[in-house]
Amino acid sequence: MILIHGGRDHCRNWDWVAEHFRNDYHIIAPDLRGHGDSEWMRGGSYNQIDYVYDIAQLLDQKGMAPVTVIGHSLGGSIALLYTALFPQNVRKLVAIEGMGPPPAMIKARINQSLGPRVHDWMADLRKLSGRLVRRYATLEDAFQRMQTENPHLSKERARHLTIHGSNQNEDGTYSWKFDNYVRAFAPSGIPFEDIWAMFTEITCPTLLVRGLESWASDPIADGRAKNFSCPLEVASFADAGHWVHHDQLEAFVGRTREFLED
Repeated sequence: MILIHGGRDHCRNWDWVAEHFRNDYHIIAPDLRGHGDSEWMRGGSYNQIDYVYDIAQLLDQKGMAPVTVIGHSLGGSIALLYTALFPQNVRKLVAIEGMGPPPAMIKARINQSLGPRVHDWMADLRKLSGRLVRRYATLEDAFQRMQTENPHLSKERARHLTIHGSNQNEDGTYSWKFDNYVRAFAPSGIPFEDIWAMFTEITCPTLLVRGLESWASDPIADGRAKNFSCPLEVASFADAGHWVHHDQLEAFVGRTREFLED
């Protein structure tokens, strides 16, 4: 089983999920490039297809196929695209809010002509190049920020994610491990519509997960589920935002186990 984390997260986000499945699977949870303890890219350009290549290379070198894949957010998008490209390598797939922005949001904000998108991207990179990495005076300050970002997190889990998601600087302050440039979305890459069309290549049973308090839209209601020809299930969780596997851990694990064992 490979667990693929989301943007600005790190592999230790999966610790509680891995704990539940460790007796059933050999689990690998990598840090994506620019995240956690992995290296940062020169030039500040991060593209989804590069992440997919990294996962493909990792699984190929480890000889792990066929594999069970669980991904969250960016990691869910990577998992879906990897499975579409290498359907023979994936036994079952769980994607937590990995479909990307809702179609209405894409239409309003992303589907511009190339010129404006390139200008916006360059402007974002300029802003990020001048943005100093935020330094928290104490680990407790960083922990408070973590709790503010996701109020569903218990204090124990928020502290765990803070400890493993930050580094101590030489002056004693703390900063998050991820590269600030991962916030920018390059204008190059595969268009969302083409990615959705590729989902027809997925052959393994697939579970799409979303939180009812999240910005993510229902893939059945917005029509994106129609792109899947494989056995497909969609599960929505109440009292959960974008991080369903944190906000409703026991319920998520139970539903995922049911799906994997079916």
